[in-house]
Amino acid sequence: MMEKTEKLRVSLFDPSGNVTALVDSPVAPEAQPGVAARIMARFPSVEQVGFVRLPTEEGAPVGLRMAGGEFCGNASMSAAALYRLRRGGVPFGERETVTLRVAGVSRAVEVGLERETEACFLASVRMPGVLSVTEQVFPFGERRDPISVVRMEGIAHAIVTPGSGFFSLRCNKAAAEEAAGRLCAALGAEALGLMFLEGEAPRMRLTPLVYVHKSGTMIWERSCASGSAAVAAALSERSGAAAALILEEPGGVLKVESGGPRGETILSGRTRFMGEEIL
Repeated sequence: MMEKTEKLRVSLFDPSGNVTALVDSPVAPEAQPGVAARIMARFPSVEQVGFVRLPTEEGAPVGLRMAGGEFCGNASMSAAALYRLRRGGVPFGERETVTLRVAGVSRAVEVGLERETEACFLASVRMPGVLSVTEQVFPFGERRDPISVVRMEGIAHAIVTPGSGFFSLRCNKAAAEEAAGRLCAALGAEALGLMFLEGEAPRMRLTPLVYVHKSGTMIWERSCASGSAAVAAALSERSGAAAALILEEPGGVLKVESGGPRGETILSGRTRFMGEEIL
């Protein structure tokens, strides 16, 4: 376990507004939630913290573990970008695939990167497969409407649209957060995204609320990569056809293409390096 006197090297990234802190100093998994809380208190804009193991051998995968053990597509983009920045000598406009081993996901995660500016990368993530898409009735107060639940490795997402009685929770922060915590417990999930979706495909608006049980964090995220992938999978399942969406989220735009729960889902966006701190 890391002693309090040891220094942490923290890199900050902005993937579509979902500001992410990545620590590439060694921290034992049991200490990571506490370290993440310290970092988030130090940097109020940070929405999540991941712990990165950078490979010493060419071709070896980058390791990533989020503080709560959940999967995160935006953090995966950012961890791949951190690897390229640490490696140095990366020309602009050249595309490379970086392989990650992410805690909570059984197969490797591939991130395609292209350096756009000194600090900004275009990124695409081959998202982990969807385990299931179901309609479930969740009692909350007087609400009994069915909710589309998309289960993925490490996280589940509940998709709520304006036709649902749950959509009004988007304007009631306390009630929405209570519902997210209770739904996470009801599903037995490690983490739960409550995704408020509106508009018509292919361009839609998404407001994400994400609760992570182990770290105890409840964040109205500026963008959510796994939630965006879940939305595309749910719409694809409903229509029986592939889905290609442009999702306008509070912090920016994410693009996602899905062949449905049994198909491949690719998410694309940008991540920007904001700087490094030693704590």
